[in-house]
Amino acid sequence: MPRRPLRVTVATLGVALCAGLATALVGCTTDAGADGGEAGDDQLTAPASGACYDLSPDDVARDTNASGTVECAARHTAETIAAGDLPERFADADRDADALAAWVHEKCTTRFEKHLRADESTAMRTLLSWVWFQPTDAAWEAGARWFRCDLVGGGPGLDGYRSLPESTVGLLREPSDAWMLCSDGETLESGGLVDCTEDHRWRAVTTIKVVPYPDAEYPGDEEVEATTQDYCEDSVNAWLGYPTEFDFAYTWFGQDAWQQGNRRSVCWARTQA
Repeated sequence: MPRRPLRVTVATLGVALCAGLATALVGCTTDAGADGGEAGDDQLTAPASGACYDLSPDDVARDTNASGTVECAARHTAETIAAGDLPERFADADRDADALAAWVHEKCTTRFEKHLRADESTAMRTLLSWVWFQPTDAAWEAGARWFRCDLVGGGPGLDGYRSLPESTVGLLREPSDAWMLCSDGETLESGGLVDCTEDHRWRAVTTIKVVPYPDAEYPGDEEVEATTQDYCEDSVNAWLGYPTEFDFAYTWFGQDAWQQGNRRSVCWARTQA
């Protein structure tokens, strides 16, 4: 029988970047309106998709970006995978409107998975993530209505960003351990996130659906955690080949993530004693 599961609750892991568990969500927004950009950043037209950038965590923490592009064959930590004009219904919207953030979240999450050829489970267990940028306050006031969604080689909890390959299309079709999330702690909560080529004790191995219906109301923290624990015990047991004893852990997400569309929890297996 399994040992007592080692739990980790992730309503609090944050969402500065999105899509992988490195950021605790399938996708997300930056803190819209937190800075509004600086003079000289006031781009009025939509950026180009396919451009590459060497972004730092400080760059990613902002909701605008005026970094220069770099050759995709050179070192870079970000690639624009979706960009364009916003729908007409946002013509009179506030720059930090919830409906705008929800639209971008859906757009960028879908594009993230399609670009990488990742299913929903793989997309939640990768160290890759996405972030979106928007016009500055001044550009927004001048009528700019565009978004830019960048694939990023890392996220909070990791030791820096990984340099991306020249082409990232299909990178997670058959994912390398270099792009998947593990943890090096004695317990999941005490460890740091690492890629799975590094020494580790825990691996994010599967995800489970808390409810089968995407339009379901949030069932509450207690039910989400209980369902996650039950399902992850079975899922990890199967992934390990039904051993007589094993350790497992799980990551569940709260109401904020639910409202952004997430219906999954992540299951972890202890792979090293």
